[in-house]
Amino acid sequence: MSEVSVQRRLMAILAGDMVGYSRLMEIDEAGTLARLKAHRVELIDPAIARNGGRIIKTTGDGMLVEFPSLVDAASCAIEIQQRMSRRNADVPADRQILFRFGINIGDVIIEDDDVFGDGVNIAARVQELAEPGGICVTRAVYEQLGSKLEIAFETIGEPKLKNIERPIPIYRVHWGQLIRPGQGEAPAITEPAADLAGEQPSIAVLPFANMSGDPEQEFFADGLTEDIITELSRFRDLLVISRNSTFVYKGRSVNLQEVAKALKVQYVVEGSVRKAGNRVRITVQLIDAETDRHIWAERFDRQLEDIFAIQDEVAASIVATLPGRMEAVAQERAIRKPTDNMAAYECVLAAKVLHHRSTREDNEKAQVLINRSIALDPNYAHAHAWRACILGQCWVYNWCEDRDATQDAVVAELQEALSIDDRDADVHRILAAVNIIRGDLEAAVYHQERALSLNPNYDLLVVQQGELLTWLGRPEEGIEWIKKAMRLNPYHPERFWNHLGRAFFVAKGYREAIDAFRHISKPDQFHLAFLAACHAQLGEAEKSRGYVREVLAKDPQFTVGSYLETMHYKLPEDAEHHRQALLAAGLPE
Repeated sequence: MSEVSVQRRLMAILAGDMVGYSRLMEIDEAGTLARLKAHRVELIDPAIARNGGRIIKTTGDGMLVEFPSLVDAASCAIEIQQRMSRRNADVPADRQILFRFGINIGDVIIEDDDVFGDGVNIAARVQELAEPGGICVTRAVYEQLGSKLEIAFETIGEPKLKNIERPIPIYRVHWGQLIRPGQGEAPAITEPAADLAGEQPSIAVLPFANMSGDPEQEFFADGLTEDIITELSRFRDLLVISRNSTFVYKGRSVNLQEVAKALKVQYVVEGSVRKAGNRVRITVQLIDAETDRHIWAERFDRQLEDIFAIQDEVAASIVATLPGRMEAVAQERAIRKPTDNMAAYECVLAAKVLHHRSTREDNEKAQVLINRSIALDPNYAHAHAWRACILGQCWVYNWCEDRDATQDAVVAELQEALSIDDRDADVHRILAAVNIIRGDLEAAVYHQERALSLNPNYDLLVVQQGELLTWLGRPEEGIEWIKKAMRLNPYHPERFWNHLGRAFFVAKGYREAIDAFRHISKPDQFHLAFLAACHAQLGEAEKSRGYVREVLAKDPQFTVGSYLETMHYKLPEDAEHHRQALLAAGLPE
């Protein structure tokens, strides 16, 4: 008898199954099988192959897949879920085919073509916790993915897993756009409908429950609720229900969907406060009232030394995160809608998604959408501000035929936005950014300070403050502001690492700068130039030369002089420090 080949290997494992398989088979066996086969052939199998996966085994409604990395496994799962969402758009709810996925990483036993072991079992159990159309992952996956993909995580605790004795923290995955630009379809561009108006997102913050059994903690729970309401009201695109309306629900057990209907809001925030000894634990969750789905949840554990400082810190963290989580959900909805039915607000959301992809084609589509938003509502200040931002991207990347005319259009749009609403923090934020690019740092400081006074907990403003301080020659202060922005929004864009790396470089913290730049998943020639300069300053010539080769491979025309023309240093010594470091790395002058 021949021996069975057995080996062990660390593996990224994706477990998936079809939701309601038996029910759909009972309704329409032949049709269900035909549609499932089509999804496999046209979408699922190609997505697995494109992301480097290998199907280990399949059942009638499920599959087990291995991947060379967690990034590949997560990218594949998200691609399938997003494209299935579009495929289901015109299918009646009771006939939709939905999948759920679980991802784990673990040591497995490989026997012939099959795999066994604890890692496989956990992946299968985690998949069972995912919502239809959703993805769940273990803590090991959450920690290793980090900020490598533009996704967010929502903890669901440590639910008991069947036949798994030890507790395992589980997270839901949330995403706002396709992970890999170019895969999937952007919304089709058609002519706008003339009679549509934007729909402002709305939210109610219910009084936080005092779970301490200590009546004296009631003031803390109420104060925290009021702070969150006040700070959320600073976001001009957000309709926040007043304290008087929400506090009528204090101390009552309520149905959140009924509350949302009564207050006419799309989102509800609820939370609790629990004091134990010298510690206080605060939990908060954001619910999409339409679907009764948790969008975001977080827990804060703090020492009870300065209760008012805790109140300020927690309120700031919550307020920095909530608008981004709501916008991500709204962006998903906007992209799913036919664009000829999109209102002004939804056009802006879809335009932002396209803008963030940073390609010429997507920028052109974003311009069409933002123009439609302004046509629908000419007095929409936020739309004018974002048109300036989108045109500014076009100018920065030289995607425009007439740079002077484009720059003039950027300024005109910002002035129009300012004339409509001088209290929109985003308008002042973008004005500050444009003035940095134009080299008018004095004007940039004015608009930046004005924006921060209007909304001090807006993470994009806080990180921009760090960026501006770096240009002004105060990088140590800039580092603290950038780190604050990262604390305010744990789901921050990857570009925050670029700002942090640049600030550390100016502060001559080269090792810290390298660590920051290495968080960037797809570094361009400018990130690579910084890395080359940092290693040169540390005397690591071989590593520096390696990055120089990568810079010139990406941009054979790269020169130190042309690169420094894109920098905005106020102090000549900062510009000279950067120039000498790039030359020391061996980059052409």
